[in-house]
Amino acid sequence: MKIRKILCISAFFFLSIAASVSALPSGYGKVQLGMSVDAVKEALKKDHQFGYRGDRDVTLSPKDHETVIETDPTTYASFSFFDRCWFQFSNEKLSVITLSMNMDMIDHYAIFSELCEKYGNPDEISPKKSVWKSDSVTLSLEKPLIIKYVDAKVFKDKQDASKVEKTTSEKAKDAFLKGL
Repeated sequence: MKIRKILCISAFFFLSIAASVSALPSGYGKVQLGMSVDAVKEALKKDHQFGYRGDRDVTLSPKDHETVIETDPTTYASFSFFDRCWFQFSNEKLSVITLSMNMDMIDHYAIFSELCEKYGNPDEISPKKSVWKSDSVTLSLEKPLIIKYVDAKVFKDKQDASKVEKTTSEKAKDAFLKGL
């Protein structure tokens, strides 16, 4: 009887913790993964913290001829927590949001703590980055201070399509780690 009571209390405790963790966001503010180029431009125009100046911030990636929007909030939105922002598109849909943070206004620990509080502990952590994953989004906090939102399906599709073989040093590293 005591064991059953302890199990019920433990289950309630863990369920309440799980319920307090939010699902990963698919973007920041009104800019969300999967949006069209025009929809992202409109959202950026309405949110001045990105420092978007219009079509002069839009370029084509020379490698794959896909659209990239780069903004400079330090020049055009001096109050912003962002230092630089990139919005990468794949097949005319937003697939990666990269937000370089203004380290004079915010620090790594503050962002890391907030992300852990909202989304739980990272799925991966290293000295270079912390990564939270869901089926649809990968959210990373990278050093020195960059937040990335990545469309997980688009990333996996690109990774599968590249079929790049591992380098000798990558194979050696894998062999070493397996030997531990």
